[in-house]
Amino acid sequence: MGEAIADYRLALELDPTSSSANSNLLFALNYDPDLSSEQIFQAYQEFDRSVGLPVAVLQSPYENLSMRGRRLRIGYVSPDFRQHTVMRFLEPVLAHHDKLKVDVYAYSEVMREDVVTERAKTHVTAWRNTAGQSDEAVVAMIRDDRIDVLIDVAGHTAGNRLRVFAHRPAPVSVSWMGYGYTTGLSAISYFLTDAICAPVGSDRLFAERPWRMARTCYVYRPGDGMGEAGELPAKRCGVITFGTLTRPIRINARVVRTWARILRQVQGARLVIDSKSYGDADTRQHLVAQFAAEGIDESRLRVGYHSPPWDLMREIDITLDCFPHNSGTTLFESLYMGVPFVTLSGRPSVGKLGAAILHGCGHPEWVAASEDEYVDIAVRLAHDWEALATVRASLRQELEQSELMDEAGFTRDIEKVYVEMFCEWERNVRPGRLDAF
Repeated sequence: MGEAIADYRLALELDPTSSSANSNLLFALNYDPDLSSEQIFQAYQEFDRSVGLPVAVLQSPYENLSMRGRRLRIGYVSPDFRQHTVMRFLEPVLAHHDKLKVDVYAYSEVMREDVVTERAKTHVTAWRNTAGQSDEAVVAMIRDDRIDVLIDVAGHTAGNRLRVFAHRPAPVSVSWMGYGYTTGLSAISYFLTDAICAPVGSDRLFAERPWRMARTCYVYRPGDGMGEAGELPAKRCGVITFGTLTRPIRINARVVRTWARILRQVQGARLVIDSKSYGDADTRQHLVAQFAAEGIDESRLRVGYHSPPWDLMREIDITLDCFPHNSGTTLFESLYMGVPFVTLSGRPSVGKLGAAILHGCGHPEWVAASEDEYVDIAVRLAHDWEALATVRASLRQELEQSELMDEAGFTRDIEKVYVEMFCEWERNVRPGRLDAF
């Protein structure tokens, strides 16, 4: 981690405007367990100074009409209109948008389209292929479409078009969901979040203004072929199995130390750690060595890679979330497969995603405020097999009936947010026009 961050900083000394070096650095900093939120945000502010502000010049007046008698025009900008985890959260919204109230434009940076791309096209009013086009061309496209609210769902992930947003191509711009933290661009109006992910008082850590939804700011649609949760694995094999399906970047020394404490307190317990990177023997052995340094023998670990992971998840009793950067999609998948997870609520907002999900599902009792509490919750769950079996049998239904899978309700709420955002812009730039609403 430290070496990668140093390399990215060196690259930026050579070219401060490099998109890839900037995004890679900011992405990596989110996972650093030793930096404060304030230190990390300083790097985002530097990104704005070097990349965002130089192009955020005064634009010609927007030609967007007032909302009276017309549909709001919203645009989603993403490289992930394809087989990608982002679509587990974006497609439910695209599918449920009320086309009588909004026109939906997709600005797609997809290089290789697939069946998910084709399905996404059926959900929108207009499809725009931006792959390979200059920032200026995409800005012109958005302005010609007279988009009212433009939504970034990539952040600093691969294929983002943040430089387009720096040009302020729409009256209102929003960052939401695809990245989990601020873009660093002061040119973007809002960061769409909730009061768990971005608690009141944390606004200073965002370049955008946090707009807190009254509900959890995500809605989840499971993938096909996941199958049933099955019975509690511990009752079949006689020991508790903890697990996580996460990338190595999330597993730092603090996480290893905390998980080792749990294994020492739960006799015979095993830990499954599974993701694509652990298909590499050297990566596996490095992790095994970290646990060995904490007194955990390799025989209690199962490190590897399985895809799809559903059968493996059916062998896990309790999921352990990572920190200071929580996991994402795999936490939703864990709940859907009947597996409770323990999370540590830390820095906004990548460190509070797990807490937001558990609050949305009705299980805040699995949220810890410290590493000691994290250990206590995990150990307590592991020692009550009957309670775990009850959770296993009911958790999927609880998730399905919660706000986290209320696709139509979430979409109605997010449409109201978009309207409120545009109305606020109208009030600020067009005083005396409130009769339009």
